[in-house]
Amino acid sequence: MNLLHELQLLCSITILFSPHNETVKMKTYRMLNLGDSYTIGEAVLSAENFPHQLQLQLNNSGIEISSPEIIATTGWTTDELMKGINENPPPPPYDLVTLLIGVNNQYRGKSIDEYRKEFCELLDLSIKYANNNSAHVIVISIPDWGVMPIAEGRDRKKIAEEIDAFNKVNEEEAIKSGCPYCNITAISRIATTDISLAASDGLHPSAKQYELWVEKIFPLAKKILSE
Repeated sequence: MNLLHELQLLCSITILFSPHNETVKMKTYRMLNLGDSYTIGEAVLSAENFPHQLQLQLNNSGIEISSPEIIATTGWTTDELMKGINENPPPPPYDLVTLLIGVNNQYRGKSIDEYRKEFCELLDLSIKYANNNSAHVIVISIPDWGVMPIAEGRDRKKIAEEIDAFNKVNEEEAIKSGCPYCNITAISRIATTDISLAASDGLHPSAKQYELWVEKIFPLAKKILSE
């Protein structure tokens, strides 16, 4: 082999393994977000809800993730979320799934036992959507709507106690199933003294509050997608 051929061979090898080689592409991950008004981001722009803020944070960190696929509607209880999923089942598998549901069960006075049963069914389904990997499902606690301006005149202590009871259930079941758990309830309660954490409707979180949620959810999501 002459010198010219050696140089040509070396050049081709360099191009093949170059980090700038256009044939080398980063994996794009998929995320599914299941829930209610807290997942769609009622009263804020779509880009300001927590799934889209989480997507942006992940992309900025070098983890490529496609636009969130959201199954959620304002007012949904656990059984209504299950019905919504069954009516329009998303195509698995997903690399990351979040589940946040239960505030409307509490608001409508549904029982804790009923919530546990239906939440477990939703959790099992979430795990299936995450390619049967429970470590890729993040369960998010229910925020406390009783601290919001709209709850003025209501028994805020009672609301807080009931929210805590529902969160005890979803945390227990998340741990039992091996799913990461993210408690954002304490963040929601800061709205008691910081009105900027409430959206214009006086009930739902503002974009600023969702940003604080993402600060807690992001490390869990990054760890999941980096393993």
